[in-house]
Amino acid sequence: MTEREPVAESEKRVLCFGDSLTWGWVPKSPPFPSEGYPSTVRWTGVMAAQLGPDYTVIEEGLSARTTTADDPTDARLNGSAYLPAALATHLPLDLAVIMLGTNDTKSYLGRSPFDIGLGMSTLAGQVLTSAGGVGTLYPAPKLLIVSPPPLAPIDDPWFEMTFAGGHEKSEELAAIYQSLASFLGVEFFDAGSVITTDGVDGVHLTEANNADLGAALAQRVQHILAD
Repeated sequence: MTEREPVAESEKRVLCFGDSLTWGWVPKSPPFPSEGYPSTVRWTGVMAAQLGPDYTVIEEGLSARTTTADDPTDARLNGSAYLPAALATHLPLDLAVIMLGTNDTKSYLGRSPFDIGLGMSTLAGQVLTSAGGVGTLYPAPKLLIVSPPPLAPIDDPWFEMTFAGGHEKSEELAAIYQSLASFLGVEFFDAGSVITTDGVDGVHLTEANNADLGAALAQRVQHILAD
């Protein structure tokens, strides 16, 4: 068992909590099965490279993860059931970046855009009240809520049925998340302002999407943690 290294005072630690867009799912046709992009291609890796050695970027992406919805196809996917443990695991943290909501638009979950916003509000509350940890007294990290880019047209019949109505829901998330972030006094970023969902499956990100998002979020993270 290797000894856990202490965190250097100059090190800034950023937790990225998300779904397949954070995990790095490679879009294909047909869309399943797939694999993940290499770490240097994923937006988290691009961001880490641009931030440099004084930052540690921690990836917590899980494909199909929701904000707070229990998915009947897989009990592991409720983000709110896992986020508190993830936060405690990785403390001390300077910033938590949460980009979720795409999977909440799935037709069989029956969620409205505002329901999805409420789910994000639950995750935000978990971050903002995460001070302490387990046997420690670390402060809660800052929070950056990221709205995912809206879904694009989906050609695969099963994927299309899975996300039926999801495009319209996903288009509303940026405004809802921005209102939530303003209400809570936390940071917000609209991923759809710098990328579109260009992957061939209509859901996931291309290498260029990952590069553009990673670069944009690196600038935002530097600004947030500048002080």
